[in-house]
Amino acid sequence: MDSWTGHEVPRLPGSGVPLALYDSARQGVHPTDPVGPATMYVCGITPYDATHLGHAATMITFDLVQRMWRDAGRPVTYVQNVTDIDDPLLERAARDGEDWVVLAMRETALFREDMEALRLIPPAHYVGAVESIPEIVEKVQLLLKEGAAYRLEDGTGDVYFDITAAPRFGYESNLTREQMLPLFAERGGDPQRAGKRDPLDPLLWRGARPDEPSWPGGDLGVGRPGWHIECTVIALNLLGERIDVQGGGNDLLFPHHECSAAHAERLTGQAPFAGHYVHAGMIGLDGEKMSKSKGNLVFVSRLRGDKVDPMAIRLALLAGHYRTDRAWTRELFDAAVERLARWRAAASAATGPDGALLLDAVRRRLAADLDTPGALAAADRWAQEALAGTGTDAAAPALFADTVDALLGVKL
Repeated sequence: MDSWTGHEVPRLPGSGVPLALYDSARQGVHPTDPVGPATMYVCGITPYDATHLGHAATMITFDLVQRMWRDAGRPVTYVQNVTDIDDPLLERAARDGEDWVVLAMRETALFREDMEALRLIPPAHYVGAVESIPEIVEKVQLLLKEGAAYRLEDGTGDVYFDITAAPRFGYESNLTREQMLPLFAERGGDPQRAGKRDPLDPLLWRGARPDEPSWPGGDLGVGRPGWHIECTVIALNLLGERIDVQGGGNDLLFPHHECSAAHAERLTGQAPFAGHYVHAGMIGLDGEKMSKSKGNLVFVSRLRGDKVDPMAIRLALLAGHYRTDRAWTRELFDAAVERLARWRAAASAATGPDGALLLDAVRRRLAADLDTPGALAAADRWAQEALAGTGTDAAAPALFADTVDALLGVKL
């Protein structure tokens, strides 16, 4: 699957700062310390609707991670998937009387356009679940062979992962069993399914059903993969047995990331699967989380269609810390528009305060668990002084523009 088109990222003077991130498993901020090229896997969209601001905020978070690593001279291998076969996609296609393949292709193409407009550095590998099915089949067969998975005895052909094969299950989310069960039901699990060994056992392979797409599964029979194993296999195939960051929205912490890590650790015998499990907060509107079920989504493509500058969208989403659940408001957007205009005016000034001090401040704020509010405040102070005629550094305005471009992804 093709990714979106990238853009040139300015090279900044001096040395980048090592990045520290909050790890959900350890519940604290710890340095990222890649051995060799930094590796990151981010769970992408299920393409049954357009990119909303929650998607954009999550993807911008991990774009910042990539930018910080690259600024520090670290090569990066970044993988993002597309869940281009799943129940929500099939349900939306059936509701609208549309071919599910056409729906997925259209929304994936729109997502790529939105990411390009928001100036996200594209992943090295942009991979669909469907194109990965042969590799997924191989890994599910291996789990069955090793006794870490089992078939239901109801004739459906469904295969489940046995969570007792992952003795550390729960370490990533730090949830109790009582907390897991309702979340599992809310987020695609089936704790009430008869015949399972444990209500929390996740689906690995769904046997073929009438009027549903399916693929050959060898010894598994015809069917399609479960959600969690898709990401496991794509990450293992492209990034190896251990990755530096597994990322996504905080609604993926459980069960998706917990289960995908359990699958990976059982397949490889290596733990933990990721050095950092990093989760972005949700974006709300009018006091509620944005979601398709609530019908309160703000779509990036619609804003672009209304001639909104994508850099203003990006700045508005950077105004809050990535780990916080936060609201999209008119006031937030208006402030971002004003900030963008102010920064562009400052970047056109003849001189400004010391650009090297600004660069150091932005680097250090972002290195501290992506403190974007602190980074924006540092840039605001520089811009205010430049517009006031303070400072005699003739090279500073250009360095200011390069700094916010390279590190924040905001083109002035």
